[in-house]
Amino acid sequence: MKREVKIIGLSYSQSQPNAYVVVLSEVNGHRKLPIVIKSQDAQTIALRLESLKMPRPLTHDIIKKMAEGYRIDCQESLIYKVLEGVFYCKIATNNGVDDVDIETTVGDALAISLTFECPIYVTEEVLATCGIQTDDTGNVVDDSEIKPKKKKKKKDSLMSIEDLKRMMDEAIRNEEYEVAAELRDKITKLESEGK
Repeated sequence: MKREVKIIGLSYSQSQPNAYVVVLSEVNGHRKLPIVIKSQDAQTIALRLESLKMPRPLTHDIIKKMAEGYRIDCQESLIYKVLEGVFYCKIATNNGVDDVDIETTVGDALAISLTFECPIYVTEEVLATCGIQTDDTGNVVDDSEIKPKKKKKKKDSLMSIEDLKRMMDEAIRNEEYEVAAELRDKITKLESEGK
């Protein structure tokens, strides 16, 4: 059985250098799943989450254009197993005739899902093993303390200004100036809004 999840946060990993933690949240539940991903995947995910447009296509944009050219549709990403701390993912694709599952890293699966705007799923086994039960405020709780979710009124940035600055600095070090400029603009906007 699989559960739909969405990305609710992305932040710098305090325990692993040059890595980020993406937090997935069960759509109709209260479990969260933190996963460590590479900084390059985090940059792509951050650009998608913050709806930043790049003047030139990123790798995942190229993959989407190629898939569209061959009439291949990305239908979903699935995190289906965890073994020794490594999450295993696959992307389900279809060309109108054949269904093909493609193994990938978690970071790439999430970036592809955001690029193709397709759902992200996690198996019940993975959520039961690695998921963290929380209440609406993000505090860890046991099952008896769960209250119904309240809807958000407005879309807030999923990343802190500090994390965006870290990503911008990393983009500059990697000579990814277009990415750095987009992140700089997002930081300026958030700072002017006082967030």
